[in-house]
Amino acid sequence: MGKKDINEMSFLDHLEDLRWHLIRICIAVITVATFAFIFSRFIFDEIIFAPLEMNFPTYDMLCQTANFIGLNTTFCAEEMPMILQNRTMAGQFSADIWTAILAGFVISFPYVIYQLWKFISPGLHGNERKHSRGFIIISSLLFFIGVLFGYYIVTPLSLNFLANYSISTKVDNQIDISSYIALVRSSALASGLIFELPIIIYFLTKIGLVTPEILRKYRKYALVVVLILSAIITPPDIASQVIVAIPILVLYQVSIYISKIVIRNQSKKEKRQA
Repeated sequence: MGKKDINEMSFLDHLEDLRWHLIRICIAVITVATFAFIFSRFIFDEIIFAPLEMNFPTYDMLCQTANFIGLNTTFCAEEMPMILQNRTMAGQFSADIWTAILAGFVISFPYVIYQLWKFISPGLHGNERKHSRGFIIISSLLFFIGVLFGYYIVTPLSLNFLANYSISTKVDNQIDISSYIALVRSSALASGLIFELPIIIYFLTKIGLVTPEILRKYRKYALVVVLILSAIITPPDIASQVIVAIPILVLYQVSIYISKIVIRNQSKKEKRQA
């Protein structure tokens, strides 16, 4: 049976359509997660645990910068002052499973976006679908840039700060593996989703919920929200929060420009139809 026209579909038909798109997404994520589980040793040793080594690129860059301006910094230390431990019977197995699922979602993200776009696009006009073909590429690119930003910037800054923070020399940092992986996961995934802001603003503008004037008017409130988000995904030190806040503010400004373009194109279309 062929697919129904969008105008003929009932609410239950839309739910059924959405269900199949979500099923395809789950199959894709699980398939990639299975391969990630098979190669979990490489993922953990070369990716997840890489920020524990002081030869990590971010530490090396910050160390050289500090030496250039004559500052002492923990980024030049020989080793990270912390030890990873597993304190539960199924701790390492659970870490393996959830890391594989996360890897499956991250790697499958373009397909996830494609399936969501397939569900949304029938409700758009033909001209809108034509000019939105780059949506999957742009949204995937923004997501991957955000994940890399979280991995190479947010994670090492957070890790270095928290590992070197001490209330007493009598306390050693013996960190549970689940806590460490949660830090890496939240830093990378949260940054990837935050970098989707321009895409979100684009669609909110298309449906009339957002305008450039509203974005400019509430810019100062957005700044507060950005700082709160920065505080959530980074340790409580000002430097890390500022480093994270800067690209988010840039994305917000880009979103204003995108919203302006959408409104301008809609105005031109209305004038032609008048």
